[in-house]
This record gives sequence, structure tokens and C-alpha cells, in this order.
Amino acid sequence: MSSKTFSFSKAAFSYQRQQNMLERLNFDILEGESVCLLGANGSGKSTLLKLMGALLFVSEGHLQAFGDEITENRMENGEFARSFYRRIGIVFQNSDAQLFNSRVWDELAFGPLQMNIAASEVKHRVQDVLQMLGLEGLQDRSPHHLSGGEKKKVALASVLILNPSVLVLDEPTNGLDPRSARWLTDFLLEFKNLGRTIIIATHNLELAHALSERALVLSEDHRLVFDGPAQLALNDNELLREVNLIDEYTHVHEGRQHVHRYIHG
Repeated sequence: MSSKTFSFSKAAFSYQRQQNMLERLNFDILEGESVCLLGANGSGKSTLLKLMGALLFVSEGHLQAFGDEITENRMENGEFARSFYRRIGIVFQNSDAQLFNSRVWDELAFGPLQMNIAASEVKHRVQDVLQMLGLEGLQDRSPHHLSGGEKKKVALASVLILNPSVLVLDEPTNGLDPRSARWLTDFLLEFKNLGRTIIIATHNLELAHALSERALVLSEDHRLVFDGPAQLALNDNELLREVNLIDEYTHVHEGRQHVHRYIHG
């Protein structure tokens, strides 16, 4: 039986004591699951990912990761925090928010060095991940002068170098050209096939179809309205309309009625 990666119990979150942004969350994510968080912009997907990444903390209820309660006080323990971040890799929607070193090589080495990994091991890991993602020719370049696809690869490499068991991604294909988006999808499929846990927040239904076995769907008023098989959610046009992920336009052409489905980007 798979162990629990995350467990939400009556969990809620609010910004600065305002009305809850998310509330009454009760669900588990198991080791090795591939899960998509679906919802329109502003539904709370990114906030939920930040809770999983211990960048925000529940204001009510409980969140456990790997069987341990996740609180702000707990994450102030350096040893506990290092153990947590070795297991969870987070890739933000905006790569520029994640990249801050002057060279790609330094960007990749930064995380392992903060984890007190020996310099010789860090060098070995950097070379391995540069080769794995085809970034050898960029190692001396500034991350800020790369293309969108190259930046996304560097951001991904900066978390993969710690060999996480869980990968959390926020709108990973946003701003990518079709070739880069296909490369990223194929890479994530390989990661999934290794038995790792993948959690993706997206309103890209094609990406959700390609990668995810389970869907958590958030409404525009921040409620969890579906938790089940991804294909069931993706084939439920009424659900997708209700949460503003698709729209449909009906017209008559040559005496026949046609329905066009528009996916909100």
C-alpha cells in the first residue's frame, strides 16, 4: 500500500486574517500519484501548491507531508526544512522568480550547497543534470539571458539536482513554444514512469490529459468541487463549464447545429 505524500484534514487558508481563500480541504495524495489541480485563474491552484511546498501554511486544520505535521514553527528547524526540501522540488510558473544566480552552473549548484552536500558531490550532480537536460552549452550563460524554454529547463534542473521524490509544478507550460512544451511533457512522463509523485496546477486541459491520472478541481469561489479520475473530469463538459475552464458556442451551418468548445487559456 502506498504511503501518503500529503494529507489535508479540515485545512483552510486565508491571507492576513481575511476570508478563507481555501477551506475544508480533506484529501490525501499518495506516493507515486500523478495529480492535476484544475481551475480557472484565481481559483486557488497556486495557493494550494504553495501550501504543499511549505511556502504558505494552513490557518486552520492540518497538513501533513510524509507523515509529519507542516507548520511555520516546524519549518524554522533547519534540519527538518532541509529534509523536507530534499524530497520536494517546486517549479514556479514564472522562471525568472526562481533564477537569481549569474551563471547556469551556479544556479544548479546553489541548492545542493545549501543542503550541505560535499562540493565534490555537487560538481558531479551538476554535470549529470546538465547532460540529462541538454544544458551543457549553457552552463556559463546568465539564466536571465536565455529563452523561455531554456529558463524553464534551468529551473527544472535546479530542483532535479536534489533528486526529489515529489515534483510540484505551477502552470509549467505557460509561455513555452510548442516544441519546448512537448519536451517538458515528455520529460515529466519519464519522471512519472519512475514512480515519482507529480502534482501540476494548470488550466491546460491537454497537459492534464497527457500527465495526470487524478484531478482535483477548484471552483472560482475556491471550493474543491471534484476529486477523482482525471479523464472523468476532463470529459465532464458541465463541470468544466461550471468552473470556467471551457465555454461552448453553438451555431447553425448548412442546416446543422454545431457546438464549438473553447478552452480558456
